[in-house]
Amino acid sequence: MADFSERIRELRTKNNISQEALGAVIGVKKYAIYSYEKGRASPEMKGLIGLADYFGVSIDYLVGRTDNPEINR
Repeated sequence: MADFSERIRELRTKNNISQEALGAVIGVKKYAIYSYEKGRASPEMKGLIGLADYFGVSIDYLVGRTDNPEINR
């Protein structure tokens, strides 16, 4: 299973969005997204929820707890 840094980078590039644009979507600087992708930092809960909502995936998928990106409600 992929970890958070791999998942966020994969989703961002697959969706053709820059680090700067993604940061603007969730309310952080470009450097924060860069740090997430390098595994140097992790988002706070609000950012994690924002990322999951933006990409339409579950938080469990983002953090590597499952390989199923679908949101189970």
